[in-house]
Amino acid sequence: MKLPARIAAPVALSLAALVLAACAPQTSAPAAGGDEKTGTLRVWLFQEVANQPKEKVVDGVVAAFEKKHPGVDVEVEYIPVETRAQRVKAAFNDPKSAPDVIEYGNTDTAGYVEDGGLADVTAEFAAWDQSADTDATARESVTVGGKVYGAPLFVGVRALYYRTDVFRELGLAAPATQDELVATAKRIRKERPELYGLAAGGAFTYGALPFVWAAGGDLATRDGSGAYEAALDSDAAVRGLTTYTSLLGDDNCPAATCAQMGGNATITAFAAGKAGMAIGGDFSHAAVEAGQVKGKYAVVPLPGTTPGSIAPAFAGGNNIGVLKSTSHRTLAVDLMKGLAGKETQAGLFDAMGFLPTFTDVRADAARRKPFVKPFIDTLAAGTKFVPATPAWGRIDSSLVVPTMLQEIASGRKDVRTAAGDAAKKMDAAFAEAG
Repeated sequence: MKLPARIAAPVALSLAALVLAACAPQTSAPAAGGDEKTGTLRVWLFQEVANQPKEKVVDGVVAAFEKKHPGVDVEVEYIPVETRAQRVKAAFNDPKSAPDVIEYGNTDTAGYVEDGGLADVTAEFAAWDQSADTDATARESVTVGGKVYGAPLFVGVRALYYRTDVFRELGLAAPATQDELVATAKRIRKERPELYGLAAGGAFTYGALPFVWAAGGDLATRDGSGAYEAALDSDAAVRGLTTYTSLLGDDNCPAATCAQMGGNATITAFAAGKAGMAIGGDFSHAAVEAGQVKGKYAVVPLPGTTPGSIAPAFAGGNNIGVLKSTSHRTLAVDLMKGLAGKETQAGLFDAMGFLPTFTDVRADAARRKPFVKPFIDTLAAGTKFVPATPAWGRIDSSLVVPTMLQEIASGRKDVRTAAGDAAKKMDAAFAEAG
């Protein structure tokens, strides 16, 4: 597994957040289990950097579940994000030691389904009265081949952080288009050369993709048979890549330093007062608040290509799923609903800053905590997801997009050549995945 898709909470800010583009482990499918109505259910959830607030919310869910189901005990284990690939692989291969319910990254869905590890809960999800309020992108993140393999737990998106003191000093306004964003970044760098105008990263896949999507491009498209074909070399995608990589230079964020920066590093630079702007998530809020720019920044949606438009953001996040091997099918599905339900998501937002996947719960969160409004506006404007195929894990883990960005930033290849080479690598991965 990996992490660009894993969106962590503000308090967990190691941006374990971005740890979710993980490659699903290659395993054999476990045998389907049974449907016992008593006994012990085992749950694996992700260990956050600051886990106690999460544990408190989960403990409440477990207590209510055990009260509702006499004769049932729930054992929760918090597993390290960094080693989850090995743990999940072992669980898929050895059903007897596997949990009944797991938390997993939303970019892992297709790979886990291919491995036969997740139970198809399409019917139960459709019958769940709360599911109708799940936002469309979150629903997509648990769907493979038209079937549902879990319940969305939270979603995370990025927006534009900017220094209000720097903007005031230079007489700048928040950029309304991506062209204005580039011009503003270069003006800041020129007038305040000790700062990056915008902290851009050559290893920041999910910072670059909104520029591709805003230009009308995409990572991949489906052909007539439903198979994926790389689209990074399309004219629209090349336009978006050209805009983003124009920020990786001495007149904004020098390639010698910035080409190696990922999302964590760009937010770290902004929080430390070393950049006028940065692209960061709702999950970055706590780190920025703890940094030198506290009280001297604001957040707006990342602009699109036309005034007033919002660039599509990557919809990261996590899901809760039931393993196919569970011997407590009905109970496991019920627990999945409890762990991913509206009350729990509201509690996790308050405790951890995770953005709810239910539109009504998210709207209430925005009313109570105004800092999330730019991120919710971004979600409302429409988000994008990675190709729903196990091939994406291989593409992401082999750094196809960062390598392309770094080749452009270094001048080794022009944008179209680098994009074409990246597209060839993606197509090879799609073909291998079948």
